[in-house]
Amino acid sequence: MSQAAGAAATGALLSFAACRALALTQRHREQTCASTDGMCFTWWDLATLPLIFATASVVLAVVYKALGIGPRIVVVPPSLLLAPLPLAAGQSVGGWAAAAMAGGVWACSVALAARDHHRVLGLTLAAAVLLTSVIVLYRPS
Repeated sequence: MSQAAGAAATGALLSFAACRALALTQRHREQTCASTDGMCFTWWDLATLPLIFATASVVLAVVYKALGIGPRIVVVPPSLLLAPLPLAAGQSVGGWAAAAMAGGVWACSVALAARDHHRVLGLTLAAAVLLTSVIVLYRPS
């Protein structure tokens, strides 16, 4: 269970960092594009998401290796590729704190799914998080 707690803490910290990076990018875009009437993109708009994904993949690979969570080739890609759903749902409901919490729960569930003894619990938790995220994001107003 210490592996799940370490994965949850790592997921929460990475989620918080991603939220802060996206907020800084938005603030920079608003300042830069304030005098523009049409579409306006800054280089931060183009660089932020690849930087977030690259940083998160390296951090997850290193932390998961240290925690003994593996195989990392099975754990890291779903952690990264499906994480935007819970993060966006958390952000829409409760801001950066809820997004960080959702990231921690998501990382914990994926790490549990990699363990033989806790696979059913991890997959169930991951499915519940994804289903809840889809409902929150796409519910009728």
